[in-house]
Amino acid sequence: MQKKTVTQVSILFMIITCFFVTCLLITNIVAGRLVYLFGMTLTADLFLFPITYIFGDVLTEVYGFKKARVAIWTGFAANLLMSLFIMIIITLPYPDFWPHNNAYNTVLGFTPRLVLASLIAYFIGEFSNSVVLSKLKLRTEGRYLWVRTISSSIIGQGLDTSIFMLIAFGGLYSWPIFFSMVLAQYLWKVGYEVLATPLTYYFVGWLKKKEGIDTFDINVKYRPF
Repeated sequence: MQKKTVTQVSILFMIITCFFVTCLLITNIVAGRLVYLFGMTLTADLFLFPITYIFGDVLTEVYGFKKARVAIWTGFAANLLMSLFIMIIITLPYPDFWPHNNAYNTVLGFTPRLVLASLIAYFIGEFSNSVVLSKLKLRTEGRYLWVRTISSSIIGQGLDTSIFMLIAFGGLYSWPIFFSMVLAQYLWKVGYEVLATPLTYYFVGWLKKKEGIDTFDINVKYRPF
């Protein structure tokens, strides 16, 4: 039997990835719920989804693009598995005495349109966020973390929000309402990450010290695969 070298993975990396994936799954479950706050129509996932981008920033900043790519693909696979499993479950027959089927389907009834919107938007948005942050780290020689996190979020969240809303809700509402929803979602997400910048700074600094690493993606090919 041929011996193979086991690639070591940090425990902290695994923990952060687990939280990253968990936040992603929760946001996709609650995304269909609309919330009206401060004169804005928002989807309920906005209270948690920006955290996935913060985790993505931390993973790229500390461990580099290649490790962040593993986490992104893990989240993609988990989201796909959850969506497909729920779509299968709601098609199964249920007993006549159970009165909650319609409510269950309303909350968890992922439509192919929503699944497609979520997967495409997540894939493009997260990878764009990671690539921009990684390249800016090289350009800034590791300085100005706030510039990297905010700039990457502006691009990543912009792509994610536009793609998801267009595929998931395009044509369902009048264009003025639709564009106001897109703008509100985008501003909320970016503002969320801007306000979280001090916490991101602290977490990144603590993690770099704890792990004893600060990865720079020199000569890295930014491929999703």
